[in-house]
Amino acid sequence: MRKKIYTSVTALLLLASAAEAQHGINSIYSAYGIGDLETRDYSRNFGLGSTGIGRRNSGYLNELNPASYSALPTQNFMFDASLKGQYLSYSGSNISQTATDLNFKRLALGFKAARWWGIGAGITPFSTVDYKLLNNKFITGTGTPITATTTGTGGLNRAYISNGFQLNKHFSVGVSTGFLFGPINISQTVGSDSLATQHNQYTFKPNFTAGAQYVAKLSKDWQLGLGATYRFETKMKLQQKLNIVNQDNTPYYTEQLAPGYFTLPAEFGGGISLTNNTITWVADYRRQQWNGLGDKGLNYYYQDGQRFSTGVEYAINKQYYNRPIEGLILQAGFSYNESPLVIKNTVIKDISGTLGLSLPGKTGQLRYYVGIEAGQRGTTANGLIKENYVNAVFNFSLRDIWFLKRLNQ
Repeated sequence: MRKKIYTSVTALLLLASAAEAQHGINSIYSAYGIGDLETRDYSRNFGLGSTGIGRRNSGYLNELNPASYSALPTQNFMFDASLKGQYLSYSGSNISQTATDLNFKRLALGFKAARWWGIGAGITPFSTVDYKLLNNKFITGTGTPITATTTGTGGLNRAYISNGFQLNKHFSVGVSTGFLFGPINISQTVGSDSLATQHNQYTFKPNFTAGAQYVAKLSKDWQLGLGATYRFETKMKLQQKLNIVNQDNTPYYTEQLAPGYFTLPAEFGGGISLTNNTITWVADYRRQQWNGLGDKGLNYYYQDGQRFSTGVEYAINKQYYNRPIEGLILQAGFSYNESPLVIKNTVIKDISGTLGLSLPGKTGQLRYYVGIEAGQRGTTANGLIKENYVNAVFNFSLRDIWFLKRLNQ
């Protein structure tokens, strides 16, 4: 069985590497700050509107609240991988086009280190920069416009190690130690010039998130879960470099620039769950405290961002050696996100609905998950762009029993 698991893990890693090479999305909203900040969760929470701060479940790895790792089953090793496919249509002034994309979104593992201590680790995108802008510029002394092309790529990744500790029957706490790293590259060419000016930035910075969960029985069948998280403010130092290169990317000029700085604000969240192990209802609220950071541009600024989400799950449980195990799982969810980015005095809103389906493999050690999301972000008002999108998430979860000594050994 372990040989099959190792083979499956290798195949998933190769698939994720191939997916990373596929990029077709061009979002103007990723041109600000450190790019589009990821607000979705690509685990089994996806079909619930990426909701799960207050949920305590032993069936999957829930990074929305590090305290949840203390609920992982003993002597189990869990592995997750997720891919996302996306279809996007743009509309605005004299704009009507579509794009598709496929990329890696999550690689995670977790296990129980002790009866009261669970550990998770993984890597996932934290922000995305992917845009291409065309605008006209005029050279002094001439009246003829020349097209300037500006392209942005890259973004930050988050690698993390999370620990969850069960303090007593009802209360658990946790901390997630994340490492934010990656490049943000901006390239500009003017007219038919074979030279490109590249402004490359790179950062590496630790970031910490604390979490707590409380669970209690409301009746014989129903259990209440409450959760809270707090991501600490992080001041990021961006190493900057200027390159002038030709079409073959051969450098003509290189200069190390003074570092830039960006403050990632604190974020707090709260969540609630209600379950009888067949029907589960969850709801979350998250708020990013951007007010007062003073990061402003000519046509944009930041204010506090907030996100509401909720979802319902229905699980068909089976009996295995007189204990219940999860079978088919159906989900539906909704989310409403007010981005902290305000452009031309317009708040960028993102509204979506989600569906999720989880199926067990024949052995019960492999689960397949498919999540679908349809939504809309932005507006055509004030010369902005509206994005209508459909996201499809494919998640594969492997579970194996480890740390057991065989009887014949």
